[in-house]
Amino acid sequence: MYMDGVILIAVNGNDIASVNQAKFLLEKDTWHQLDDVGGHKAYRYEHVRLWYLPGRILWEDHLDKRWAIATKETVLEVIFPSRHAAKSGTPCLTLHPIGVPHLELNSTPEFGGQSGIAPPPSTRLGPWWRLLNEKWVEQSIPDFSLSLEVTHHGPLLEVPCLFIEVGSTQEYWPHEEAAKLLSDVIWEGLGLTGTDEIGSWNEEKNHSHPVLITLGGGHYAPKGNKLGSEEHVWLGHMLANHSIPFGTSDDPGILWRQAIDAVVESTKRAFPEGAVVATVEKKSFKGWQRQLIYQHLESISIPTLRSKPFLEMVKSRQQNQ
Repeated sequence: MYMDGVILIAVNGNDIASVNQAKFLLEKDTWHQLDDVGGHKAYRYEHVRLWYLPGRILWEDHLDKRWAIATKETVLEVIFPSRHAAKSGTPCLTLHPIGVPHLELNSTPEFGGQSGIAPPPSTRLGPWWRLLNEKWVEQSIPDFSLSLEVTHHGPLLEVPCLFIEVGSTQEYWPHEEAAKLLSDVIWEGLGLTGTDEIGSWNEEKNHSHPVLITLGGGHYAPKGNKLGSEEHVWLGHMLANHSIPFGTSDDPGILWRQAIDAVVESTKRAFPEGAVVATVEKKSFKGWQRQLIYQHLESISIPTLRSKPFLEMVKSRQQNQ
């Protein structure tokens, strides 16, 4: 057993994009097949575990706890190879954190998770975004593009996690070159090539490193895409403007604040001893909405920075390390 715990790759057996990524991972070296875990096929390779699940992955809550109960192994994080669906139909490879922090408590989320909750984002999000872009230079696939996505959908977990996806329609989900490229990101990113893992957070080594939360913008995380491409940038949760819902200026409601609080606390959990900061996309909000956001972030001691000062902060921290 890996002494510090294991990394779980959760495969959706009814999702060809997920199955294909798993297929290419299994082909990279010799994995050991385990006894079924929870009635489902599972494999191990060094500190990584690959677990096939029967489907409806967005509703497979508490995979971290379920694996631990069945195997006595502590799960440190969960990676979800998956398909991505979009009405645009544009072929795209994506990464994103998960959660539905903006929904009314006790409501039933349409796509899994628990209302008002955002599981910790994987610390690998920014580093793997850069790794994906590096792989893309070597293996670019005609018609496809790359993008981060904002925080959305389930399942519910207590450990850091991310989705890595092939999109965006049934025509592209079986695309094997796309699945292979993403499997390469996972394999190298988890340090299975014999090199160091990419994107692991060390609270002593990374003490006070800035970690960015983005607030506002569209579903495809334009601010995250841009800033996450810069060297040494750590990304936490990213909320689109529709995930920061306001009422009226007279009665703004509580959901906007609930969403921000949830992703701030969740990002802090994922990056212990990190310096969480936020960017606010001005064009996404009315003036009174921006002022409420700024005031609230100040009240919870989260600095708001524009892009240039944020990157200067990252550079300064690296130089002083």
